Amino acid sequence: MSTVVPRTVTSPKKFIIGKGLLAQMHDYVKDFGDNAFIICDEFILSRVENEAVAGLDQNGISSHLEKFNYECSEAEIKRLGALAEQHHTNVIVGIGGGKTLDTAKAVAFYQKRPVVLYPTIASTDAPCTALAVIYSETGEFEHYLFLPQNPDAVVADTAIIAAAPARFFAAGIGDALATYFEARACYQSDGVNLVLKKPSRTGLGLAQLCYQLLTENVEAAMDAVRNKIVTPALEQTIEATIYLSGVGAEAGGLAAAHAVNNGMSAVADLHKAQHGEKVVFGLLTQLVLENAPKTEIDNVIHIIKTAGLPLTLADLGLKTFVEAEWRKVAEIACAEGDTMGNMPMQLTADDVYQAMIAANAMAERYKTLAI
Repeated sequence: MSTVVPRTVTSPKKFIIGKGLLAQMHDYVKDFGDNAFIICDEFILSRVENEAVAGLDQNGISSHLEKFNYECSEAEIKRLGALAEQHHTNVIVGIGGGKTLDTAKAVAFYQKRPVVLYPTIASTDAPCTALAVIYSETGEFEHYLFLPQNPDAVVADTAIIAAAPARFFAAGIGDALATYFEARACYQSDGVNLVLKKPSRTGLGLAQLCYQLLTENVEAAMDAVRNKIVTPALEQTIEATIYLSGVGAEAGGLAAAHAVNNGMSAVADLHKAQHGEKVVFGLLTQLVLENAPKTEIDNVIHIIKTAGLPLTLADLGLKTFVEAEWRKVAEIACAEGDTMGNMPMQLTADDVYQAMIAANAMAERYKTLAI
């Protein structure tokens, strides 16, 4: 008798959004432990020491601050885990971009400790998911680490996120933009979501709200982030890019856009492209595969252009298109167990290869149009 696979909605226990929350770290850590191991991006180390560590000390919470060494690899996870053990910490805190937060989640999982995350950029939805993307030490995608639960708390300090370069904020919009289209495809095919269960209608609804908030706010949110200010449009967009995108993708599922992104990790020219920038090209490929209506493509392109995201492969940094290299991208995207299997039609690597060429041609055409 076959086992019935349930539908799921999974989410962080707490999602907190507002200005000046770094200095209040003690309020969000005290519920989980009194000895924090803080994994932190280099650029914000001194600010964390001045604002957060001082508050932890004053509230009787010990802490050890450790710089993240740039790649979410097995080696880095083991290095940090050994240090966390050495310092007898009982709560893990991650402060930084997607790879830093994924590493903090992985360390917390192996150490069996609660985890509190502070995204410093809204470049991906990594903070909210029960998932870490593991890369090789040279930056190539290796595998997904599926975690038994979501982070205990995700704290989005809008002042920190608004101060980050606009390119990172735009990349988060790119990642979030694919959420609805991938969840829709996964729901149509009754595929497998990011916790390896069936997609839920709630997941699809959250993904749809994510797309709605991007459509409504993208112009004003980009105005805010380019001027490093916090406005209601910026806050709503951060809700979309960090929370709704993460929870919507996890409960709704991924499809072609992220599978193509994973394949693109094999192209050396694109190693400097942001995750969300590559996902945008994956989304255009997915829309080609679906033969999506022109009105839908028009709105997607409008959001991409307004956010200042790269449209074409050349924009992403590709110097020369080599057929063999892109056939390899298509093969990786179609690998067994990747999310291409959630598309509502059977696809071969050749189908995906041709759709990528078509997506790039479509992007070149849209570059010159006023959308």
